[in-house]
Amino acid sequence: MSRRIGTLLVSVSGLSGTTYPVGTRVAIRGTGGSVDGFVDGDWLPLAWWEFADVAQGDDAR
Repeated sequence: MSRRIGTLLVSVSGLSGTTYPVGTRVAIRGTGGSVDGFVDGDWLPLAWWEFADVAQGDDAR
């Protein structure tokens, strides 16, 4: 399975308490209405409307 990258569409708080702003790139695991997102090891439980997939080849910063 290839790595999925997403970008946040809204600000989201991670398990650590850190709030990540709109536009933050996240590693995505899972499919469906809710997925697991990760930023530098911090877990973000994400709903489908909180992120958008980044097209492959468009993951440069």
